[in-house]
Amino acid sequence: MRWWCLLGLYLLGALSLAAVAGESLPEPMALADALRLARDQVPRRLQAEAERMTGVAAVRESAALEGVHLTLGGELRLIQPSSLATNQDHNGSLAHLLLEKRLYDAGYSTARETAAQARLEAGQWRVRAARQEQALAIMQAFYDVLLADLAFARDNEAMSVAYVRLDGERDRLELGQLSALDLLALESRYEEAHRAQLRSAARQRTVRSRLALVLGRPGELSSELVMPDIEVEAPSGETFETFWDQVRECHPRLRALVAELRAARAVLAAARASRGPVLSARVEAGAWHRRTGSTHPLAGGVHVEWPLLDAGRREAAVVRAEAALTRAQAAWQAGLQEVRQQALEAWLARETLAAELKSLQGEEDYRDLYLDHSRALYEQEIKTDLGDAMVRISEVRLKMAQVRFDWALNEARLRAMTGELLEDLP
Repeated sequence: MRWWCLLGLYLLGALSLAAVAGESLPEPMALADALRLARDQVPRRLQAEAERMTGVAAVRESAALEGVHLTLGGELRLIQPSSLATNQDHNGSLAHLLLEKRLYDAGYSTARETAAQARLEAGQWRVRAARQEQALAIMQAFYDVLLADLAFARDNEAMSVAYVRLDGERDRLELGQLSALDLLALESRYEEAHRAQLRSAARQRTVRSRLALVLGRPGELSSELVMPDIEVEAPSGETFETFWDQVRECHPRLRALVAELRAARAVLAAARASRGPVLSARVEAGAWHRRTGSTHPLAGGVHVEWPLLDAGRREAAVVRAEAALTRAQAAWQAGLQEVRQQALEAWLARETLAAELKSLQGEEDYRDLYLDHSRALYEQEIKTDLGDAMVRISEVRLKMAQVRFDWALNEARLRAMTGELLEDLP
């Protein structure tokens, strides 16, 4: 029944992957679409899946150590029988069937199984971490595309304003109301605005290509993305230490490091237990072409092996396992310190980003009023800086979008640290 369930899950996953692979990206594309349609055939996820599969193989290998082994053997040979033997047949061919089961090995098999299970658990947490990393990379790339589009709109607007201003001042040059030096200064500002617009256009293509890569769909560039509605919430009253307790308990990377530490301890235990006796039950059936008084069709018994001298091979294995345990302990401590610092920075960033957005909202209100004032003067045919005002408000809105995206990405990182998957974000 278990294998039928596993087969059903495998087929369901394969059908889901096939559906995702065959579905094209929508136009326009929302962030939820990008997360849903992302393929898992990206290097980081493939590497994590390979680690998990290695753990599966280790579990099967450790289970096989204590399992029942059945071996069929045979031999074709010619012999010269002793002159005292009653059977002088020269054909000494034989076949035998050996059934063997390990009964006791001083804890070696148990330690091997514990290490294999821990490695499998670590691989599963690595897969989860890779899925989180891909989701965060998709969010980052998605927001980068939107910011590139906003930056292009701003730079395109600035270039248009510079061109209109330059074109109008050429008439004044012909009338002698403007010096050639002043006109060159305007031309220089226009060329600078044009270069900025070209850089923004190139960035639009670059960030779209990066989004396609993190989606696992190289070459599939989305021309239009849906601007997400992001509400920046005030920081909650939860303390950092409470949040850190959740992170320490559920962070996929830390869980993987803990599992790897447990595996290293079990490997060391297995290396030490390998110096003990091994007790096995054996049943053997044999068939001989040349039968004598010492041949027997069936035999059974208990087999004991106890290594006494191995030239230091097992001692070397113990030292190697101790070194691996030390590395695992160091990796866990380093990971714990790094994750705690990341968690603290992300936690503090919530308040900083909320305050920054509030400040930008005040600036946006000012720019809106100033734009209305410049537009009114323009309609009254009074000289105004309407074009500059439009560029400034585009700049403010770009900054506000940047802060909102930073806040949303920071919130996603905080959720990922507590082990939450991010593929189904609204």
